[in-house]
Amino acid sequence: MITDTFGRVHDYLRISLTDNCNLRCFYCMPEEKHAFAPAAKLMQVNEIETIAKLFVENGVKKIRLTGGEPLVRKDAPKILKSLGKLDIELAITTNGIRVDEMLNELLEANIKAINISLDTLQPDKFLKITRRDLFQRVRNNIELLLKHNIRVKINVVVMKGLNDDEILDFISLTKHNNIEVRFIEFMPFSGNQWTSNQVFTLHEILVKVSSKYDVIPVEPEPNDTSSRYIIDGHVGSFAVISTMSQPFCDTCNRMRLTADGKLKNCLFSKDETDLLGALRNGQDILPLIEQTMKAKAKALGGQFSGVFENIDASKLENRSMITIGG
Repeated sequence: MITDTFGRVHDYLRISLTDNCNLRCFYCMPEEKHAFAPAAKLMQVNEIETIAKLFVENGVKKIRLTGGEPLVRKDAPKILKSLGKLDIELAITTNGIRVDEMLNELLEANIKAINISLDTLQPDKFLKITRRDLFQRVRNNIELLLKHNIRVKINVVVMKGLNDDEILDFISLTKHNNIEVRFIEFMPFSGNQWTSNQVFTLHEILVKVSSKYDVIPVEPEPNDTSSRYIIDGHVGSFAVISTMSQPFCDTCNRMRLTADGKLKNCLFSKDETDLLGALRNGQDILPLIEQTMKAKAKALGGQFSGVFENIDASKLENRSMITIGG
């Protein structure tokens, strides 16, 4: 078991496969021209498998593949096949664009739940946010997943003045579909132009939803990172990830491995540990993993706490979201 000094057991590993993406969402990718990591600096298929197996041998029960966009890697099918053999719950977060092309590989890897990142239900706004005209393809692929009985969660980063007016539209998706819509408070990362007045909070989201529906809270599961809710008569549900207004660090069980093989013990941690470099040098990386997790701060990477309105984003030390992997 991989633990930290606060007694938290870490049994959930998020592996970023690439910092590349076929969208250009402004809140994820820095506005300036982004230099993607060269392929040689990324973890290769055998290295991903070796590292993943070590984590599983030490208690990891769930692995989620992220990016960038994980399905843009040419060897993504090999990675899915390799990790699909492990005795874990394998999941993936994707923008949904290549789901139709990769559906067979996803099914063969026994992936039963897929998170789709989609911040708007309006094609013109999708183009504004992502800088790509691919909205209908994403919507079609969500329908494709539902037809194959794959559980779908839709990740919506809510930003005041941009898409907070669509919250009820997203809720309407849960009426007849087994979808969980997850509203995510806008978080600060390098290059994403975060300001506190863009954050649409858990409280504000609940006020908006409650203006039309009777909202019923759901008992949280162990290590939940979201507050979950159901609406009577709806097949699906919704949740809110309230990192900024009500953090959930006390029960965090997550570890993050970047595409270039760096271990982060928190989404907001300043420090990283180079597992890939050590692996390539023939070192035993388990002590490095244990040391990294023992150094985990109590909350939010030790970089901020308290009232999010007082955060000075320019003083935070971190990567851009696309190079972390979410």
